[in-house]
Amino acid sequence: MPVLSVLDLGVVRNVSVNESGEPEITITPTYSGCPAMDMIAMNIKMELLQNGYKNISIKSVLSPAWTTDWMTEEGKQKLKEYGIAPPGKLSDGDAPVICPQCGSADTKLLSQFGSTSCKALYQCNDCKEPFDHFKCH
Repeated sequence: MPVLSVLDLGVVRNVSVNESGEPEITITPTYSGCPAMDMIAMNIKMELLQNGYKNISIKSVLSPAWTTDWMTEEGKQKLKEYGIAPPGKLSDGDAPVICPQCGSADTKLLSQFGSTSCKALYQCNDCKEPFDHFKCH
Protein backbone atom coordinates (compact mmCIF):
# COMPACT_ATOMS: atom_id res chain seq x y z
CA MET A 1 0.00 0.00 0.00
CA PRO A 2 1.71 3.14 -1.17
CA VAL A 3 0.44 5.33 1.68
CA LEU A 4 1.92 3.22 4.49
CA SER A 5 5.48 2.79 5.64
CA VAL A 6 6.76 -0.40 7.24
CA LEU A 7 6.88 1.61 10.46
CA ASP A 8 3.18 2.53 10.11
CA LEU A 9 2.38 -1.15 9.63
CA GLY A 10 4.43 -2.28 12.61
CA VAL A 11 6.40 -4.67 10.36
CA VAL A 12 9.73 -3.34 11.69
CA ARG A 13 10.05 -5.02 15.06
CA ASN A 14 13.50 -3.91 16.12
CA VAL A 15 16.34 -1.70 14.92
CA SER A 16 19.74 -1.98 16.54
CA VAL A 17 23.40 -1.42 15.78
CA ASN A 18 25.86 -4.20 16.59
CA GLU A 19 29.31 -3.70 18.15
CA SER A 20 30.79 -3.18 14.65
CA GLY A 21 28.39 -0.31 13.99
CA GLU A 22 26.36 -2.30 11.49
CA PRO A 23 22.56 -2.02 11.47
CA GLU A 24 20.44 -5.04 12.38
CA ILE A 25 16.76 -4.83 11.45
CA THR A 26 14.14 -7.35 12.55
CA ILE A 27 10.92 -7.52 10.54
CA THR A 28 7.75 -9.60 10.86
CA PRO A 29 5.40 -10.25 7.92
CA THR A 30 1.75 -9.31 8.18
CA TYR A 31 1.01 -12.86 6.97
CA SER A 32 3.47 -15.75 7.14
CA GLY A 33 3.29 -16.10 3.34
CA CYS A 34 3.24 -12.39 2.53
CA PRO A 35 4.69 -12.02 -0.98
CA ALA A 36 5.84 -8.46 -0.25
CA MET A 37 8.40 -9.37 2.44
CA ASP A 38 11.33 -9.85 0.07
CA MET A 39 10.60 -6.46 -1.50
CA ILE A 40 10.21 -4.84 1.94
CA ALA A 41 13.57 -6.24 3.09
CA MET A 42 15.22 -5.09 -0.15
CA ASN A 43 13.76 -1.57 0.18
CA ILE A 44 15.00 -1.29 3.77
CA LYS A 45 18.45 -2.46 2.70
CA MET A 46 18.57 -0.06 -0.26
CA GLU A 47 17.56 2.89 1.93
CA LEU A 48 20.27 2.10 4.45
CA LEU A 49 22.89 1.60 1.71
CA GLN A 50 21.97 4.99 0.22
CA ASN A 51 22.56 6.51 3.64
CA GLY A 52 26.07 5.08 3.93
CA TYR A 53 25.45 1.91 5.94
CA LYS A 54 27.11 -1.35 4.94
CA ASN A 55 26.83 -4.98 6.03
CA ILE A 56 23.17 -4.62 6.84
CA SER A 57 21.47 -7.54 8.54
CA ILE A 58 17.74 -7.96 8.00
CA LYS A 59 16.15 -10.81 9.88
CA SER A 60 12.57 -11.99 9.41
CA VAL A 61 10.85 -13.48 12.48
CA LEU A 62 7.44 -15.12 12.61
CA SER A 63 6.95 -15.32 16.38
CA PRO A 64 5.21 -13.63 17.90
CA ALA A 65 2.92 -13.32 14.92
CA TRP A 66 2.23 -9.84 13.59
CA THR A 67 -1.06 -8.29 14.63
CA THR A 68 -2.95 -5.27 13.36
CA ASP A 69 -2.67 -3.93 16.92
CA TRP A 70 0.97 -3.12 16.03
CA MET A 71 -0.14 -0.61 13.38
CA THR A 72 0.27 3.03 14.36
CA GLU A 73 -2.78 5.24 14.73
CA GLU A 74 -1.22 7.48 12.07
CA GLY A 75 -1.00 4.48 9.74
CA LYS A 76 -4.66 3.63 10.33
CA GLN A 77 -5.61 7.23 9.55
CA LYS A 78 -3.56 7.09 6.33
CA LEU A 79 -5.48 3.94 5.28
CA LYS A 80 -8.80 5.67 5.93
CA GLU A 81 -7.78 8.74 3.91
CA TYR A 82 -6.69 6.41 1.09
CA GLY A 83 -10.14 4.79 1.05
CA ILE A 84 -9.41 1.57 2.95
CA ALA A 85 -11.25 0.94 6.21
CA PRO A 86 -8.55 0.48 8.85
CA PRO A 87 -8.65 -2.41 11.30
CA GLY A 88 -9.98 -1.88 14.79
CA LYS A 89 -8.43 -3.49 17.83
CA LEU A 90 -8.56 -7.27 18.08
CA SER A 91 -10.39 -6.82 21.37
CA ASP A 92 -13.21 -4.93 19.57
CA GLY A 93 -14.66 -8.26 18.44
CA ASP A 94 -17.67 -7.74 16.19
CA ALA A 95 -17.50 -3.95 15.99
CA PRO A 96 -18.97 -2.64 12.72
CA VAL A 97 -16.66 -1.79 9.83
CA ILE A 98 -16.90 1.95 9.21
CA CYS A 99 -17.11 3.21 5.62
CA PRO A 100 -13.97 5.26 4.87
CA GLN A 101 -15.93 7.34 2.33
CA CYS A 102 -18.88 8.62 4.39
CA GLY A 103 -18.24 7.36 7.94
CA SER A 104 -21.36 5.16 8.11
CA ALA A 105 -21.39 2.03 10.26
CA ASP A 106 -24.13 0.55 8.05
CA THR A 107 -21.89 -1.65 5.91
CA LYS A 108 -22.00 -5.23 4.65
CA LEU A 109 -19.39 -7.83 3.81
CA LEU A 110 -19.32 -8.68 0.10
CA SER A 111 -16.31 -10.99 0.09
CA GLN A 112 -13.95 -12.29 2.77
CA PHE A 113 -11.11 -11.42 0.38
CA GLY A 114 -10.57 -8.03 -1.24
CA SER A 115 -7.80 -6.89 -3.55
CA THR A 116 -5.30 -8.80 -1.37
CA SER A 117 -5.71 -11.60 1.17
CA CYS A 118 -5.17 -9.19 4.08
CA LYS A 119 -8.27 -7.20 3.07
CA ALA A 120 -11.99 -7.97 2.83
CA LEU A 121 -14.41 -6.34 0.40
CA TYR A 122 -17.29 -4.37 1.93
CA GLN A 123 -20.03 -2.09 0.65
CA CYS A 124 -21.61 0.85 2.42
CA ASN A 125 -25.40 0.63 2.60
CA ASP A 126 -25.65 4.45 2.84
CA CYS A 127 -23.34 5.80 0.12
CA LYS A 128 -23.35 2.47 -1.81
CA GLU A 129 -19.57 2.61 -2.35
CA PRO A 130 -17.55 -0.60 -2.22
CA PHE A 131 -14.34 -0.49 -0.20
CA ASP A 132 -11.57 -2.67 1.16
CA HIS A 133 -11.27 -3.30 4.88
CA PHE A 134 -7.86 -4.17 6.29
CA LYS A 135 -8.70 -7.26 8.36
CA CYS A 136 -7.96 -7.47 12.07
CA HIS A 137 -5.66 -10.26 13.11
